[in-house]
Amino acid sequence: MSEQTSNVEFAYKISEQGHSRRSKTDRWHRGIEVAEALALAAVAIATAWTSYQATKWEALSSRNYALASARNVVAQEKATLAGQDRLYDIVTFSGWIAAKTANNKNLVQMYESRFRSEYRVAFLAWQKLDPLHNLSAPAGPIFMPEYVNAHAQESAKAAEEAKSYFEKGVDTRETGDDYVKIGVFLATVLLLTALSQRFEILGPRIVVLAISLVLLIISAFWIFSFPRA
Repeated sequence: MSEQTSNVEFAYKISEQGHSRRSKTDRWHRGIEVAEALALAAVAIATAWTSYQATKWEALSSRNYALASARNVVAQEKATLAGQDRLYDIVTFSGWIAAKTANNKNLVQMYESRFRSEYRVAFLAWQKLDPLHNLSAPAGPIFMPEYVNAHAQESAKAAEEAKSYFEKGVDTRETGDDYVKIGVFLATVLLLTALSQRFEILGPRIVVLAISLVLLIISAFWIFSFPRA
């Protein structure tokens, strides 16, 4: 009788230990399932945010490129006008020289009255140097420091603005690409998390889930580090 009792107690202990092990395993599985659910929820939110940011930065990049193109057009228009102004100044000055050499005072006065206001400032400064007798004087008013071309200045300003907008377009595009990179990482996290759910063995499931969580943490760090549109 005592031997039967001993066998029953032994069988009960074995059953109790097995039940205890199963309970611990079940708790591990439940914990992993909770972690997987939280990871999937975080991935869904992070993916939506990164997609939104990537779209916003891409739009900003396109806007900056468009502004750069528009300012380039203005710069070219102003450069063309500046070239025409310079050509006009050269032609009228050549006529003035011819009239001055011929001692035709009326024609000299007519040419001087046709000088552009910007050019007249440089012309008067040039005349003060007695250029007809002073060989060290500049060859003409356009070589004087006082010679200013407003269209040329506007062209240079527009070109600088175009360059600035273009650089901003490059920067915003790179930021958008960074958010796309985060999206790739999040897609990998999603894949690994879904893959871990396919494992019934606890060890491999934990390893795969741990890798996905590491990638999720890296992605979260980038999200908080990158600028926001």
